[in-house]
Amino acid sequence: MEFGTIEREIYVEASPEIVFEVVSSPDHLKQWWPDDARYDPTPGSAGEIVFGDPEAGGGVVPFTVVDARPPRTFSFRWTHPAGETAAEGNSLLVTFDLTPSRGGTLLKMTETGFREMGWEIAVLEQQYQEHVKGWDFFLPRLAPYVATLRVRP
Repeated sequence: MEFGTIEREIYVEASPEIVFEVVSSPDHLKQWWPDDARYDPTPGSAGEIVFGDPEAGGGVVPFTVVDARPPRTFSFRWTHPAGETAAEGNSLLVTFDLTPSRGGTLLKMTETGFREMGWEIAVLEQQYQEHVKGWDFFLPRLAPYVATLRVRP
């Protein structure tokens, strides 16, 4: 098995503009992925996302916006050590590419950088599998969340 890249595609019944907001805005992000998110959605902005309660074993994960080109691309680096600048070799890169499709949006999520982290093979495999499991759980929550944003009569 290759532990280099995770790719997922989902179709979302909303415009790329709306989907871009949902994958880039901290307020939207925390509705379908982390429990909290604190960052400015502009390139170079550093912040953090939070899973669970940090006081009860949850995690605070550094998060740095790499690219934000509405309504087509949003990318960030994460998992780098606190206090370090996110870069290739110390963080993973997640990219959301949005393409208009059938009146909605095809969202392609790609996460790369696993091999560049320098982990031993057992750690690499564990981290990769944890991220696969995470994306397989969280990404399917995005489209149902977007559906709740529709204005109802």
